[in-house]
Amino acid sequence: MQLASGLARLGTESAFELLARAKVLEAQGHDIINLGIGQPDFRTPDHIVEAGKQALTDGHHGYTPGNGILPLREAVAEDVAKFRAVEISPDQVVIVPGGKVTMWYAILMFGEPGAEIMYPNPGFPIYESVINYSGAKAVPIPLREENQFAFDAEEVLDKVTSATRLVILNSPANPTGGVVPREQFDRLVRGLEAHPEVMVLSDEIYSRLLYEGAEFVSLLEYESLRDRLIILDGWSKTYAMTGWRIGYGVWPEPLVDIVTRLNINSVSCTNAATQFAAIAALSGPQDSVAEMARAFDERRKLIVQETNLIPGFSSILPQGAFYTMPNITGTGLAAKQMETFLLDELGIAAVAGTSFGAYGEGYIRFSYANSSENIQRAMDRIRERAVTENWGKES
Repeated sequence: MQLASGLARLGTESAFELLARAKVLEAQGHDIINLGIGQPDFRTPDHIVEAGKQALTDGHHGYTPGNGILPLREAVAEDVAKFRAVEISPDQVVIVPGGKVTMWYAILMFGEPGAEIMYPNPGFPIYESVINYSGAKAVPIPLREENQFAFDAEEVLDKVTSATRLVILNSPANPTGGVVPREQFDRLVRGLEAHPEVMVLSDEIYSRLLYEGAEFVSLLEYESLRDRLIILDGWSKTYAMTGWRIGYGVWPEPLVDIVTRLNINSVSCTNAATQFAAIAALSGPQDSVAEMARAFDERRKLIVQETNLIPGFSSILPQGAFYTMPNITGTGLAAKQMETFLLDELGIAAVAGTSFGAYGEGYIRFSYANSSENIQRAMDRIRERAVTENWGKES
C-alpha cells in the first residue's frame, strides 16, 4: 500500500491524544483530573436540546443545502449584526460541521507549494498541521508572554512576502487565553493595505468569552478588509455544543460558491437537526452564556492564583477563552516532560506548550473547563510535589 506523501505532513491535536491516555488510566482505577481538553464542562442548554429533538420529531432527517438552511444563515446574519455591529448577507454564511472545517477549507484554498501562510504560534495546532499538509510554508506569528500573548502588528507585517497568501489570527486565543488589543488590529489592518492580495482568516470562536472588561474586536469591523476576510465562528464554545459539530464561516461573496462546492464534495451538508438546534441557540435566551462566562471567570482567577503559588510556575491572568498557559521554566522541565510528569505521576491531564508550536516551549496549557474543586485539587497536588522536587530553586 502506497499512501499519498502529503499525509506524512499531517499533524494532530494533542489534546485528543492526551484525553485518550487519561481515559486509559481512569479505566485502570487512577483518579485523573482533566485540565487538558478544550471543551466546556456544561450541558447544552435545554431549549437547544429540545429544538434538536423537535426537528427530528418533525421529520428533518434528510440532506440540507450545501451551504446550510436559510433560516440558520439568516439567524447567523442577525447574530453578527447584534454582537459585531456589522451587516452581512445570509448568502455570505456557509454552515459547516464544526469550526475546523472553515479553517480547513480556507487553508486548502490558498495553500500550495510555493505559497506562505502565517499562523499564531503558540496557536491551535490544526493551523500548522493543515498548512503543512497543503504544501505551503507555515510562517509562525510569535505570541509572547511579555505581550500578554498578543501579536505585534509590526512583526506580523515584517513577515509578509510576495508569497504570502493567507494570515490566520485568533483572538481570544487558544491556547493562551490572550486577547489582542484594538491598537494592534488597527496597525495591522493599516499595514495590510499595502498587501491587497493577502487574505485573512479570523478565528473568532471564543468571541463571547472575555473577562474584566477585555474588548472583543472582530475584523469584520474593518471595512477595508471585508472583501478578503473569512470569519470563523460557531456554537461549540459559546453554547457547550462541541459534540454537535456545527460551525459557520462568513466568506467574501466571490468565494461562497467555491466553499459550498468544497462542502458538497466532502461532507455533503451539515446535520439537519443540529442546524435547527443552532437556530434556537442564537435566537433563544442567552442566560446560559452569561452564567458559563461567570463560572469560567471565577475559575480563571482561582487557577492563576493557585498556579502562582507553585514553585517554578508563573502565570499571567488570561483575558479570554478558558485556558491559562503558565511559564514552567523555573521547574527545569521541558514542556513535554511536564505533560508526561503531570499525567503519569500526579494524575493531571494538561497539554505541553509545544503541542501548540515551537514558541510554546517552556509552557504548559491548563483548561479551566473543570470544577473549582477539581482545579484546587490539581493545584494542590502539583504544589506538594513541586516542593519535594525542589522546583523553583536555583541549582
